[in-house]
Amino acid sequence: MLSADLKTEFDALLPVGRSTEQGATRRTALQAAAGLGYAAAAGSAPAQTAIHTPADGLASGWVHYEVAGFQVPAYRSAPAGRTGLPVVLVVQEIFGVHEYIADVTRRFAQQGYLAIAPQLYARQGDASRYTDNAKLFSELVSKVPDAQVLADLDGALAWAAGNGGDTKRAAITGFCWGGRIVWLYAAQGPVKAGVAWYGRLVGEATQNTPSQPVDVAAQLQAPVLGLYGAADSGIPLDTIAKIKTVLATGTPAARESQFVVYDGAPHAFHADYRPSYRKQAAEDGWKRALQWFRQPGVA
Repeated sequence: MLSADLKTEFDALLPVGRSTEQGATRRTALQAAAGLGYAAAAGSAPAQTAIHTPADGLASGWVHYEVAGFQVPAYRSAPAGRTGLPVVLVVQEIFGVHEYIADVTRRFAQQGYLAIAPQLYARQGDASRYTDNAKLFSELVSKVPDAQVLADLDGALAWAAGNGGDTKRAAITGFCWGGRIVWLYAAQGPVKAGVAWYGRLVGEATQNTPSQPVDVAAQLQAPVLGLYGAADSGIPLDTIAKIKTVLATGTPAARESQFVVYDGAPHAFHADYRPSYRKQAAEDGWKRALQWFRQPGVA
């Protein structure tokens, strides 16, 4: 069963996915046409605004690395033939690693990064098989422990270190579900900066999610830029105010953390394949993210 706070965010950020055979068949065809495929449970065909970043000049595609005896799949993109690259961990939105997240890795690679997006649900199941959001949450997402996710991100950094990345210049970004993970990972300290796109900040503790961003905010080892929407009904503005209060009493990295809240922007305003996309906010957030990574010397 979903915790009450997670259910609230879930209801706000996602259109209800169609689970009819006709709808699923249509999405399957669309995914095949798109290559890696978009998230079936997002509930609609990819919008005309969906961005496609070419892989020209990039080494881009799936890799695997081992964590605790499990081969973690990850989509990575990097400038072909180059080493000593800054690294950015790209943390999936609630739907897992699909074409949108893969495209984000290519966008970073075109900026000179080695970008890697692990499939962080892989042990529990395949998010792409779901066409119904409620089942995606109850049967898959709720079973994924934070400790597993953080260890898999450590593994991604280790893989990057052995494959052309300079992990002394590492950063992390994530969307929705992944935005929450950015805050948690920045508290561990293996990255120099984080950018959290509309990640949940407060919530109930569970066995798999024992801490929320507000619980670890004062301990941040890397400053986080939070990019949020003022019209996000799943992440109330008072939760941003609450974590700001905690950040102000914390480590130097905590005190350096900042928020940008976009007027009129809903949840998932960066997700260019969905109706929630807001071009102006998405483009401004992207520019700010790149600049945020430059400040501590990641890029």
